[in-house]
Amino acid sequence: MAAGQKTLERDLGLWSVIAISIGAMMGSGIFILPGLAYIEAGPAVILAFVVSGLLVLPAALAKCEMATAMPEAGGTYIYIERSMGPMMGTIAGLGNWFSLSFKGALALVGGAPYIQYVTGLPITPLALGIGLALIIVNILGVRQTGATQVTLVALMGVVLAWFVGGSAGSVEPDHYREFFAEGIWGIIAAAGMVYVSFAGVSTIASVAEEVEDPDRNLPLGIVLSFVITLALYAGIVTVVVGVLSPAQIAGAETTVAQVADLVMGDIALYAVVAAAVLALVSTANAGILSSSRYPFAMSRDKLVPAFFAEVHPKTNTPVKSIAVTGAIVLALVFVPIVEIAKLASAYQILVFAFENMALIAFRNSEHEGYKPTFLAPGYPWLQWIGIIGGGVLLVTMGWVPIIGAIVIIGGSILWYWWYAEEDLGREGSAREALRERVKDDALAATEDVMEDDEEPYRVLVALSSAVSGNRGRNLLRIAAHMAKQRNGHVSMVWFEAVPAQAPLRAMAQRKTGAEEAFEREIKALADQVDVPTTCEIVVTHNRKRAIVNKTRREGAGLLLLELADEAAGFRPFWSVTGWIQRHAPCDVLLFHDKGLDTLDRLYVLTHALPYDPFQLMVAEAIAGAAQAEVVLLYGLAPGSTSAQQDTTQDYAEKLSEAFAVPLTLEAVETRNGVGDLATAITDADLIVVPSQVEGVLRAVKDQPMEQLVKQVDDVSVLYTRPHNRPQISLLRRAIWDRIY
Repeated sequence: MAAGQKTLERDLGLWSVIAISIGAMMGSGIFILPGLAYIEAGPAVILAFVVSGLLVLPAALAKCEMATAMPEAGGTYIYIERSMGPMMGTIAGLGNWFSLSFKGALALVGGAPYIQYVTGLPITPLALGIGLALIIVNILGVRQTGATQVTLVALMGVVLAWFVGGSAGSVEPDHYREFFAEGIWGIIAAAGMVYVSFAGVSTIASVAEEVEDPDRNLPLGIVLSFVITLALYAGIVTVVVGVLSPAQIAGAETTVAQVADLVMGDIALYAVVAAAVLALVSTANAGILSSSRYPFAMSRDKLVPAFFAEVHPKTNTPVKSIAVTGAIVLALVFVPIVEIAKLASAYQILVFAFENMALIAFRNSEHEGYKPTFLAPGYPWLQWIGIIGGGVLLVTMGWVPIIGAIVIIGGSILWYWWYAEEDLGREGSAREALRERVKDDALAATEDVMEDDEEPYRVLVALSSAVSGNRGRNLLRIAAHMAKQRNGHVSMVWFEAVPAQAPLRAMAQRKTGAEEAFEREIKALADQVDVPTTCEIVVTHNRKRAIVNKTRREGAGLLLLELADEAAGFRPFWSVTGWIQRHAPCDVLLFHDKGLDTLDRLYVLTHALPYDPFQLMVAEAIAGAAQAEVVLLYGLAPGSTSAQQDTTQDYAEKLSEAFAVPLTLEAVETRNGVGDLATAITDADLIVVPSQVEGVLRAVKDQPMEQLVKQVDDVSVLYTRPHNRPQISLLRRAIWDRIY
């Protein structure tokens, strides 16, 4: 070990694990929320607690598995960061940090009504004083904190068990008679409200780095703490509903104290109040302990400033991390209880959904370091139930908590983009697995497209005017190269538009000098290619419909359109060219001729992998017929990881095997966008790019490949548009950009 290096000692045993987990759960959920949730569900609030707990269980089991594979401080943050990447890890880490801080503050403020019930003392000073004391306890060290937690939870458990047993005899069966009066949605709404009650079930995983024998103690401690807490919750709420009348319980914040005062006497009342204070202090203590570990773990991964990871030389604790967390908790004391509870529950639902998704990502990836000793049962069905069920709860909670959760997520993303993204060289297992899948799918699609088709391949060249010289020669060369590779032939068709007042039959029977010259020109050009070529003139009132109809009647496999200089910046959503692309019954090529004297070097461009299979097929066909060199040029984002580079190299090697012509792959780091790609193009005779994405967005903003083409103004461009394969949407391209 290097001199001066500090490490954290593993000194939390099984009882500490159970105590910290129960302490993190047992607090506001049982002492404050039953009365508030009763308004939503009536007597079925009992069932609401059970439903909420069962929906939490999949995430708890998922966290058990991940904790045995990665027993590091940071818990949820670590698992989500390693499985889904640093951005999702930032969301989870910051979100859990604030969520547990919310719950800690809720616990501090939630104890005040119980204290006030018997003493009348002011709420805020007490909450602030207890919070400050807990911050000091945590700064003293985890060993002291673990011992304190065991003591608090043991005393609280004895009192609550006595409360349930002593009150059970006073239950009124009539109070359960209209059990489902509020219906299923009332139960769901109440379950969403009390969801935060179980947020601490896996809190111990955030200090997993300090747990003795984590392979045994983590899963066992989490499961046992969950079972014990769920049983206590069900018993306590059942007694509360059975003893208090609907008027007494609805909206009350001191339901447990009311029951003890009503049926058990003063001794029980004071014992219950003491237990409530112990429970709430325990929850706040666990919240400060665990939430402070999130910035500690994130700072080690360079997602937050490094001072959060500094360990004090005397106490061996991250003092600055605990101090900042404590300050947040103390500030939240001044926020209304209900709002804290709703925001904490809403974000906790999202966090547990992330945990379930993280397990799915790990199981479906080949992460080298993921070797859990405990496997979550019921995978993946339980995880999907947890994700979907949590989503149902979330939408019943109203707009305020949903918007609050969205704000936290958005703020985390902005923080990541501003502070951390450029300095990181890692990614999550899910992203690696997704990139591998995209690569394999793209290679399979490319192989399918490039397979030889035994059917004759007709290429129809649609002309808007008579051609002559190099213009006609270059169009025919492109068409002939495409047809030659599939033993096809070429039809050069001039679609001559005439005014609506002119009768088509009369116009078709009359041949002009221009038309005769066109036929002679095509026949002369046809003698220069070794592909059967015919020419035709179609007189029409509507050129675009005539082109599509002719293509369909001819059974053409490829339609080649010319793109004039003045249309280089075309907007295909509303242009004639765009309409033809959308309605043509075959593949479409658009050729923008800027001079094609030779065809020795052909560039296939994309600003992010993988390539469009049809684009590659076109490049191979033309290069094969012309005996040209193909260069695959693509952009590589700055700071690409080694996994990205390995996948790219494997993709390139497999593409080389699929190509029948010499192939070169060139990667360009695009620090300045597509301008870097344009600079890398040298000695190009033809550029092949996908036809750009259609839609309103493109009407106001050029897409990357269009921007690139505008910067290379002296090279001919061939745009490709496949048929019966969807264009790459903006969303799909954005995903590809992120994973490649």
